[in-house]
Amino acid sequence: MFFTSDNWAGVHPAIAQRLSEESSGFSAAYGASELDKRVEQRFNTLFEREVAIFFVGTGTAANALALAAVNRPGGVSFCHREAHMIEDECGAPEFFTHGARLAPVDGENGKIDPGNLKAEIARFPPNFIHAGQPMAISITQATEIGTLYQRDEIKAIAAIAKAKQLPLHMDGARFANALAALNLTPAEMTWQCGVDIVSFGATKNGCWCAEALVFMEPGMAKDLPYIRKRAAQLFSKTRFIAGQFDAYLDDNLWLNLARHANAMADYLQKGIEQAQNARLAWHTQTNEVFCIMTKDFAAYLKQQGALFHEWNPPRAKAGLLAENEVLTRLVTSFATEKAHVDRFIELLG
Repeated sequence: MFFTSDNWAGVHPAIAQRLSEESSGFSAAYGASELDKRVEQRFNTLFEREVAIFFVGTGTAANALALAAVNRPGGVSFCHREAHMIEDECGAPEFFTHGARLAPVDGENGKIDPGNLKAEIARFPPNFIHAGQPMAISITQATEIGTLYQRDEIKAIAAIAKAKQLPLHMDGARFANALAALNLTPAEMTWQCGVDIVSFGATKNGCWCAEALVFMEPGMAKDLPYIRKRAAQLFSKTRFIAGQFDAYLDDNLWLNLARHANAMADYLQKGIEQAQNARLAWHTQTNEVFCIMTKDFAAYLKQQGALFHEWNPPRAKAGLLAENEVLTRLVTSFATEKAHVDRFIELLG
């Protein structure tokens, strides 16, 4: 019963097969192969416009290089207080921007509150050299607590970004899960709402190490080739990332895998709602589920073979836990089996 992370899941057979096919023969290196060019064109079709694509190996690299591309002296980027880039990337965005800071913004349900965002930006008035200067806004879709920004919520933040002449970045580590849950197209969820840059994740959804940094306006990425090279993220055999995306995007495989993960999470939530020994912390819309149980019962579940992580409660949900309770995060994936969910629900009583 693996509910620790979708990073624990393996590689989908179709993607593994595509990697195997690319493992023989010769092909131009450093993104110059026919396969690389073909997959870049597929992203243009996917987003319904010409975009600039840069393959990298990790989501952290994608996020950090996105900010590095729009870096400014004394730069400050705004993200949710519990966003992955500020909580779980070990200072990589700050490192690759050579010291640009991340300013946390509060908001319910893992989402930036527009009013709070305006207030935080106002803390950095123009020409006040000591404070630094705003340089970007980043939202996470799906959020770190499994919730989703609706289109009008993205547009509200994009309006603030545009008014302040700031690029809007979307951390899409679980981009496919969000898209499948909202039943939108990539264009509808990104540039049509005002998003400028996307960290397009695939590793959590059936790929090996495949992430793409997508710039909706190619001109914004004029320095990214050099920034990526300097960051040691320009792979010589980029066809092995491009090949994964080629299989990933075939016949809507990426969305079908995300739909399965989301469905397993929804099934798990319904089971928790009926459980005697746990309760749902809040309702989620993608493949992350959060539930509350006693510390002793969490230990019992692990003894029975259930693997999951204990999680820090969001700051906006103070008082969520009793003294003897723990918040747990359960993540489903493309490889989650219904039988494992059934067994976990059975253990919950």
